[in-house]
Amino acid sequence: MRPLHHSPSQRPNSLRRLFQAMTGHHRRGGGRRHAHYAGDNEHLSRGRKFSSDDLQLLLLALIAERSSHGYELIKELAGRSNGYYSPSPGMVYPALTYLEEVGHVTVASSGNRKCYSIADSGHQHLAVKREHVELMLAKLNHIGRKMELARRAYAGEEIGEDGAAGWIKELIEARRALKHALLLRDKADSCEQRRIAEILQRAATEITGPTK
Repeated sequence: MRPLHHSPSQRPNSLRRLFQAMTGHHRRGGGRRHAHYAGDNEHLSRGRKFSSDDLQLLLLALIAERSSHGYELIKELAGRSNGYYSPSPGMVYPALTYLEEVGHVTVASSGNRKCYSIADSGHQHLAVKREHVELMLAKLNHIGRKMELARRAYAGEEIGEDGAAGWIKELIEARRALKHALLLRDKADSCEQRRIAEILQRAATEITGPTK
C-alpha cells in the first residue's frame, strides 16, 4: 500500500474528519469556517461530548487510580485521548470542588496546590456507575488510537487497514457486515426489531464476558 501523503481533502472520510478536528477547520458548501479545538468544547467522535457529570466521573475514576493534582488530571485525560480531549482548568477545578463538597474525594493542601484522593463514598459511587465509567474510559482510549492513526497518515506514513487501532481484518469486516445488516432492516416491524435486539444483546454479553 502506498503511503498516505495526499492532501487532507482527498483523505478517506474518517481520517479527514480527524484532520479537521486536529486543525480546527471544516469545509461546508465550498466555504471554510473555523471550529474550536477539542479542548475548548470537549467534542468527541461523532459530535458527542462529555457532560459535566461525565467529567466528574472521569476525574473520580482517575483519582481512584492514584491521588493527583488538578493539572495532573488534565494531562492524564489529554494523554489517554492523544490530545483530543483536554478539558480546561475552568471546567476541571469546579468539578473537583463539587467532588470534594459531596465527600467523594479528600483534599490535602500544600501551599497553593491541592492533591485529591478517593474517599469511601467515591469508591461506592464509582461502583454504582462502573459500566458507564468503563465505557467512557474506553472511548478515550479509542479516540486516542484514532488520533494517532490520523497523525501518522498526515505525516505520510504507510498505514494499513487496521492501522493504529490494532484491529485485525476479520474484526473490521465483521463490524462492517453488522452495520450493513442493520441498514437492511431499517424498516423492520416491532417484532423483527425485538428479534434483532435479542441477537445484539446476546452478542454484547458474550463480547464483554470473561476472556478465555
